Amino acid sequence: MPQIKHYKKEAPRLSVFYLIFGVLFLTLVVGLGWRQLVQYDSFIKQEKQQSLRRILQPGTRGNIVDRSGVLLVGNRPVFSAVIYLNELRPAFREEYHRQVRQAKSRGQKVDRAHIRQKSRQWVVERYLTQLNILLRRRIRVDDKELERHFAQRLLLPFPLIRDLTLEEYALLTERLPVTSAVQIYTDSTRYYPHGALAAHVLGYVGSTLDIPETQGAFTHLKTFSLRGKEGRSGLEKAFDEHLQGKSGAEIWLVDPAGFQCERIEKIPSTQGPALHTSLDLRTQMAADHALEGLTGAIVAIAVDTGEVLALASHPSYDLNTLVPYISHEVYEGINSQGAWLNRATQGLYPPGSPFKVITALAGLRAGILPETRQTDCVGTLRVGTRLFPCMKRSGHGVVHLDEAIAYSCNPFFYQLALDVGPEALAAEACRYGLDKPTGLELPYETRRMLVPTPTWKKENRGANWFGGDTANTAIGQGFLLTTPLQMACFAASLARGECTTVPTFLHDANRPKQHTELIGLPREDYARLIHAMELTTQIGTGKRMQIPGVRIAAKTGTAQINVKKDIDLAWSIAFAPVDDPKIAVCVLVEEVDKADRFQGGTTACPPARAVLEAYLNPSP
Repeated sequence: MPQIKHYKKEAPRLSVFYLIFGVLFLTLVVGLGWRQLVQYDSFIKQEKQQSLRRILQPGTRGNIVDRSGVLLVGNRPVFSAVIYLNELRPAFREEYHRQVRQAKSRGQKVDRAHIRQKSRQWVVERYLTQLNILLRRRIRVDDKELERHFAQRLLLPFPLIRDLTLEEYALLTERLPVTSAVQIYTDSTRYYPHGALAAHVLGYVGSTLDIPETQGAFTHLKTFSLRGKEGRSGLEKAFDEHLQGKSGAEIWLVDPAGFQCERIEKIPSTQGPALHTSLDLRTQMAADHALEGLTGAIVAIAVDTGEVLALASHPSYDLNTLVPYISHEVYEGINSQGAWLNRATQGLYPPGSPFKVITALAGLRAGILPETRQTDCVGTLRVGTRLFPCMKRSGHGVVHLDEAIAYSCNPFFYQLALDVGPEALAAEACRYGLDKPTGLELPYETRRMLVPTPTWKKENRGANWFGGDTANTAIGQGFLLTTPLQMACFAASLARGECTTVPTFLHDANRPKQHTELIGLPREDYARLIHAMELTTQIGTGKRMQIPGVRIAAKTGTAQINVKKDIDLAWSIAFAPVDDPKIAVCVLVEEVDKADRFQGGTTACPPARAVLEAYLNPSP
């Protein structure tokens, strides 16, 4: 009788497999759910990062205008012939295959990476050859620049010819097919309608890839930046952030190779706000014109507010030659003239006889300069074992403060400084800020100005201070070093009867008058000093500064710099009108040839007059 075997419905071994299968299936479901639900946003972001690209487009820089709104710096269009490598893919591919076939037919080793690179260069060169024929140029493709552009800036136009002339632009616009891979790209560059006017103040720009970020979405995408502009000197640099426009952006869909497929979104760029400066165009033009053919600087300041009305430094340069870039020839030409130096804020000079006003202030403050004080000037004054000369070799005779200032008598101030002492003299100079920068908004103002003291000489020169050092300091010579800007600020402060003027290039029609520490002299003493300075332009060394109907207080001077041989410096400081001061000015002219025979009264007064007259007597 056959045996019948009975099997249980559930086998223990199968249960194990069921359990493993269930765990795996549950893991799969949980994993899919996790990726589909929890990590969905992350995957979408990764997809966009792989397929979308962002191109930043810098905004146009803001204009720079004078106090009346007259344009000083603007923008002009600049046209370039560019090529979009994205549109050359078929040509790249065709050239690549052709070169590979030729290499194989010649039995050469096929270096595919090298052939791909050369294929791109040959294709681009063909397009550039067409442009050279049309424009009669001889420009070659920079192979390294092309490969760098292909590797790092593929989505951006590759420039073939930059800064086309208007004639070239018109010719290419007419002759280039709309479907050509070569296109005309329009950008903007800085434009300076007045050329070299206020060049050291306005400054220039250079190109940069570091442009302000545009706000909004897509900031996580891989980004390419078109070249923007950044200030490199002058107000362009000092107010770079203010002048920068708001960047725009384009969002592009790209293929796996990184070439453009479709533009998804465009965010337009906007121009930066205008910069309203304190410069007065008429006054600035007068300053620049007065310095033509000379080496030096002029600074004019509004007495009440400290606003800079004009600042000129010569030799200068045409700012338009620095855009869209500075060529080697232009750079070397400016450098050979020493024109990069802003002599108004960076040039350090002994202030000469205008410093005698500070010596007089120190004497008045010390109470040793009464109206009766006099000096018998015989042309020299013995200090120790040396004879210190007067500018008038025969001497001025008996002089009081009025004549000493008006005729610039050295012995009067030698003796006064010796009586005051070097420490008090230095303290008076520091009271008016001659020992520190003014804080004007221009970059690179020097910090190496110097008001010497006995302690300074001991520590820095390892020598004792002598009476001759005090005598030299009294007339603005010796170790003293100042800038024309500092002396202009001193003139403005003196005109207000105060110690400090904080200069600024920002114009504000509602700016309140500056009020700083008062000079602190009795009214009659202050009036005596101003009267003496007014006599300078009436009967003294500053007669060439006279303007009919305008009362002017001034001090002229001639200083020397010992650099292998003596170099004369012609100085003048002034403010006007005396009864209601509006403008203060400082003029410095450097001697470049011994035949120049520079003096403060003859050389520096006419430029000062021109600037004062331009501001006080503007034409209708």
